[in-house]
Amino acid sequence: MLGNGTWSALIHKYGGRSPGPTSIHINKLYIDLIYMKSMTSVITKSALVLAACASMNAFAGTSGKAPAPAPEPESGALFDTIGATLEVGYDTRYYFRGLWFADNTVWTGVNVSIPLTEQLSLGLGALYTTTVETTAPGGGINGAGDFDYSELDLSASLTYDAGFAKFGLVYTHYEFFDSFSGSNFGVPNAGGELNVMGVEEVGLTVASSVGPVNLYGGFYYDFTIGASYAEVGADAPIEITSWLSLVPAVKLGYGFTNYYTIVGTSNQSGLTHVIPSLSAPIKLTKTATLTPYIAYNMSLTTRHFNNTQDSEIFGGVKLGVTF
Repeated sequence: MLGNGTWSALIHKYGGRSPGPTSIHINKLYIDLIYMKSMTSVITKSALVLAACASMNAFAGTSGKAPAPAPEPESGALFDTIGATLEVGYDTRYYFRGLWFADNTVWTGVNVSIPLTEQLSLGLGALYTTTVETTAPGGGINGAGDFDYSELDLSASLTYDAGFAKFGLVYTHYEFFDSFSGSNFGVPNAGGELNVMGVEEVGLTVASSVGPVNLYGGFYYDFTIGASYAEVGADAPIEITSWLSLVPAVKLGYGFTNYYTIVGTSNQSGLTHVIPSLSAPIKLTKTATLTPYIAYNMSLTTRHFNNTQDSEIFGGVKLGVTF
């Protein structure tokens, strides 16, 4: 044991403070240890909870399916299901079914297709054509006696898509503002059926494809003159680039029972014409296409006496916009 002198020396050395732990120090240390254990327990439990949540999320991500995005609601707007095409064009010579009508014509047309069912659609169309300049022999000063020609076509059709082919029923009204054969000085250039002012026609059409070749045909009955016409054709689009194609095509026509022929000629029924052509559709935008073309009309049995030239090359260009 230390004597009183020894204790006095120690107390003096440490400035009156005891160098060993007192009861207060021991209690404080005990409380600190308890607090640290409590904090450690809380941190450990939190980590375990977070780990369990992460494990559950990972399990859900691997075994469950992500919810599918909600489908966009249908707008119900009429124009969501309508395909329309607006076109304007120019032709150096206007031939229709092998018969010449005018020179230097400009035209504009609109066609609308309205689905009625998955396979049946309704088509509506309008086409206006007029000559800019068709010089007539012996015309007056500044073209005063030049040839005049203008035409409006209105059509309605039903098309059925059978998968292997499309079948159509079409009704067309043709309005000839300067008569069927045009006029000079306001006087029609012909008589009889070549001088009609309007025509009502019904037709049956079919279109299909065999590999890269598109095939089409039609049979038309003219109520105005009581005659009919048939036509077959084919084309084979060739893609050159993503925006340019070449389309060679050919059409052949046949007229029955005096289909717009000169009365009294020997051939009232027979082949009308054959017309090979080459067009080059140029896709300008997603909706606009510019199409120049060149063609060669060859008059056959029933067109030799009607056309101003038996066979000739002509061409033109059109711009089409879909919406």
